[in-house]
Amino acid sequence: MSHKHASKKPYKITTVEQAKNVASGFLKTIQLDKAVEFGLPEIDDRYHIWRVPLKSKNSDNIGEIVIDAYTTLIVERKTTKAEVLEARLLGRKLQATGMKKESILPKISTLRNTIGLGDAELLLQEIPNESIDLVFTSPPYYNARPEYAEYLSYDEYLLKIRKIIHQAHRVLGEGRFFVMNVSPVLIRRANRNEASKRIAVPFDFHRIFVEEGFDFIDDIHWVKPEGAGWATGRGRRFAADRNPLQYKPVPVTEYILVYRKQSDKLIDWHIRKHPQPEIVEASKIKDGYEVTNLWRIHPAFHKEHPAVFPLELAEKVILYYSFKEDVVLDPFAGTGTTGKAAVKNGRRFVLFEQDESFMKIIKEDVFQWLQKDAEKVNWLNTPPPTSTQQFIGFSE
Repeated sequence: MSHKHASKKPYKITTVEQAKNVASGFLKTIQLDKAVEFGLPEIDDRYHIWRVPLKSKNSDNIGEIVIDAYTTLIVERKTTKAEVLEARLLGRKLQATGMKKESILPKISTLRNTIGLGDAELLLQEIPNESIDLVFTSPPYYNARPEYAEYLSYDEYLLKIRKIIHQAHRVLGEGRFFVMNVSPVLIRRANRNEASKRIAVPFDFHRIFVEEGFDFIDDIHWVKPEGAGWATGRGRRFAADRNPLQYKPVPVTEYILVYRKQSDKLIDWHIRKHPQPEIVEASKIKDGYEVTNLWRIHPAFHKEHPAVFPLELAEKVILYYSFKEDVVLDPFAGTGTTGKAAVKNGRRFVLFEQDESFMKIIKEDVFQWLQKDAEKVNWLNTPPPTSTQQFIGFSE
């Protein structure tokens, strides 16, 4: 069934033009946007998908892009593979082996240090396939404080996170890791007649990771000093009255969830087949590493950011889940802690942040991290730091 509009259902994509815009973004990520044209997109109400026909410049049908009408995400298992499109454009026949093309060696990314201002969902479209070696991030809290409320609903928030995870799957190298710092969120009651709500954000994120093609590896618990959780107010009522049913423990932990992009390669493949064995050797973990999934780390504070994570936390993740010279992506960079930890430990970084006040902090600090190499950073949607910011960075 095909329609120009699909407004009877709560779809995110309701028009032909919107479907073409999403399809254009996908073609750009596989570098075929200049070689492929569109037929007329159609909505398939049975499966809640849009089908966007693809044609060569000679108007030959070469495949299609399938888009989830609810989420705007590409349905990759139904979309024509990039290598098939390329072969059809060139008039070549694919070898009918029925087997997945075998990667002989892990890829070495050619990306240089990159900092981008804007929505990570859009900026990720500028990143080539399988060019990132590790993703480590802490996404913005869902409306934890009224003044930081950005989403109309919790479902909107989860959809945004899904889109980031979806894009991250594409840019991550084969079998590499996505590590996320996240915790339940307390939504304070609006008045005395309502109860506060605690949303189990990590468990909703877990479902998204699995649905987007990641394998669950570990749940690490970042343990803060006992006094760290009292600011939430949780537990004070029970401490005063000691009545049953009112018990609420003070939260002093956050989750560090570890996922691996699904692959038929064992982790050992990355170590044995690394093109530069000397880098593997140089990346070995020294004594004093964390032997359990309880990491006791003091929280960090920043006068300009409501929820920074500690440099020590970022360093541990980077050391345990990447090699030296790897590229580490943080799509919610904040004040740039992941970038600082990456440079300190011999890795490259890609940082995306949409808040201009946080970007100003990154620009001031990047010269501390990189010294003169800061001049080689690739800047997206924002000019390089001014001479004043350079002076601030070197003087601190």
